[in-house]
Amino acid sequence: MTAHAPAPSAPTTPTRRPTARNRAVGLAAAGVLLGVLCVASLAVGTENVSLSTVWHALTDYRDIGDQWIVQELRVPRTVLALLVGLALGLSGTLIQAVGRNPLADAEILGINSGAALFVVGAIALLGLTGIWTYIWFAFAGALFAMVLVYLVGMSGRATVTPVRILLAGVAVAAVMDGVGFAVRLRYPRAFDNMRFWDAGALDGRRLDVALAISPFIAVGALLCLVVSRSLNITAFGDDLAKSLGGNVVRTQVLSLVAVTLLAGAATAGAGPIGFVGLMVPHAVRRFTGPDWRWILAYAVVVAPALLLAADIVGRMVIRPSELPAGIVTAFVGAPVLIWLVRRAGADRT
Repeated sequence: MTAHAPAPSAPTTPTRRPTARNRAVGLAAAGVLLGVLCVASLAVGTENVSLSTVWHALTDYRDIGDQWIVQELRVPRTVLALLVGLALGLSGTLIQAVGRNPLADAEILGINSGAALFVVGAIALLGLTGIWTYIWFAFAGALFAMVLVYLVGMSGRATVTPVRILLAGVAVAAVMDGVGFAVRLRYPRAFDNMRFWDAGALDGRRLDVALAISPFIAVGALLCLVVSRSLNITAFGDDLAKSLGGNVVRTQVLSLVAVTLLAGAATAGAGPIGFVGLMVPHAVRRFTGPDWRWILAYAVVVAPALLLAADIVGRMVIRPSELPAGIVTAFVGAPVLIWLVRRAGADRT
């Protein structure tokens, strides 16, 4: 037999990693987009307001006509969207980084459902109605759900995989949502003023709600900054991260506290809003590459922009009524989740 030399393989084009300049330009562009959406959030709604009126409402406010709409209704709504979007984006990114699970999100893993259940219990059983009182229950519920999901996901002898954790989160979220709805039906009067909160709506909130959750989101964001340097190391796995000098336990503990504060505060302020933290890291990775520090930086800008866009779309699609932002993000996020699961399954074959 005559031996044939193997056919030369086609040359492969190396993947170009984003440069620091390109990342900075992309981040600046995202910041400009966020600014445009903030202006649109103040001007667009059931009743559109001119840009000149928006400007006068912000700089020379008079309690009349459209200026009142801007200052009293849309400014608190926009500020809340910025804070909640920031919290959801950072918490989702942190969960994916520390858990090394590209399918993770505070809503999918049941963290938002746990926070919502504890808030519902505080309102129905304890009669707490102010956000300064039930926000602590949101933190407790977020932490409880997070621990429960990982305990369920790690139970048995099967290997722990991202899909296994995902299924555990879906199951825990379903149970907690069912219990929460049962409590709402049992105590309907307690939730007359929170019907839109259940769907993840941003309207009807006063500025004091945003002020109440802002300190906790600020602390959570600061903790993200503290652990950002070690996220790239922990992405290699616990053993290799330790050999490279990374403090895995410290990173995990601080990340747990940050996710609890961010997800709990977001749920207390606007109700359970899902898929924002899932979509943003995947959407920005083509601009940032695998560097988690840049992904977190982009999440600070892109996640609030996404939530603001969802809120604006919700105001326009069924005028004169409104569609809660949480429903809009679910419409967009569910197909993204299906695509990610299918891609993960294809990568293993």
